[in-house]
Amino acid sequence: MLRTADFRTAYDKGIRLSGPLFAAFCVARTETDRSSARLGLTVPRAVGGAVVRNRIKRRLREAFRMRRAGIASKWDIVLNVRRAAALATFAELERALAKVMEKCGP
Repeated sequence: MLRTADFRTAYDKGIRLSGPLFAAFCVARTETDRSSARLGLTVPRAVGGAVVRNRIKRRLREAFRMRRAGIASKWDIVLNVRRAAALATFAELERALAKVMEKCGP
């Protein structure tokens, strides 16, 4: 997800799920183009410098890519990353994302 309007829709109409590593917003798309589920990331500067923020984004994108087949294509998921994610291992990030995807819907 790249458009501000998509993020705003997720915040306003989505289901909020909180965890220690990030807050997640899940919203079902109503568009006709539902090629696959989409992921949006917001990583504030408070999490760390550019290198740390980019590393977190790469790891979360990869975890999402690996599990994308397990979620219906209608879902948009926005993750607001917290500071704890900077110290988390890839396995912990993957587990937290799997819980979010499970709660959002099949």
